[in-house]
Amino acid sequence: MELQDINQKLKETRDELFGILTGLSGDQLNKQKDINSWSISQVCQHLYKTEELYVVAIKKGLKSSEDSFIENKPVEILLDRSHKLEAPDIAKPTDEILEYQEIIEKLNNSRQKLNELLNTLADPAVLSKRHFIHPAFKEMLLIEWVKSLYLHEQRHIKQINEIIDRLK
Repeated sequence: MELQDINQKLKETRDELFGILTGLSGDQLNKQKDINSWSISQVCQHLYKTEELYVVAIKKGLKSSEDSFIENKPVEILLDRSHKLEAPDIAKPTDEILEYQEIIEKLNNSRQKLNELLNTLADPAVLSKRHFIHPAFKEMLLIEWVKSLYLHEQRHIKQINEIIDRLK
């Protein structure tokens, strides 16, 4: 998949997320089913934290000057919510109460950092030639890091829709 296609998927996925969040009250955004479940706000917090961490990881991967010859990873498994994944502590949300506008700003800010990084690449093909260690997939090409971002967000959109259904 080319970076241009991935960028389009990133945009479509983020637009879908914003559409879902529009009109939700502070209570709906911050209500947890129980102590072990995330609220919609916490899911969004996890999304922007993850995106910021991915930018750092991609930058580190780009510092390498050696080509990587790594098999593609099955990143599509991220869409399978029956396959449980534990977020690394650094990407876990806090108990902070966030309002709609703050969530949108933080999501826009993390996406801006990603876009700035991707737009500075003289040759986007370098993303298919460099890798960095991913917490779940281990050695992974940088292009797959970028691709997995929208898949990860789609996974959590499903989670948010499940939370909304429970709130009704």
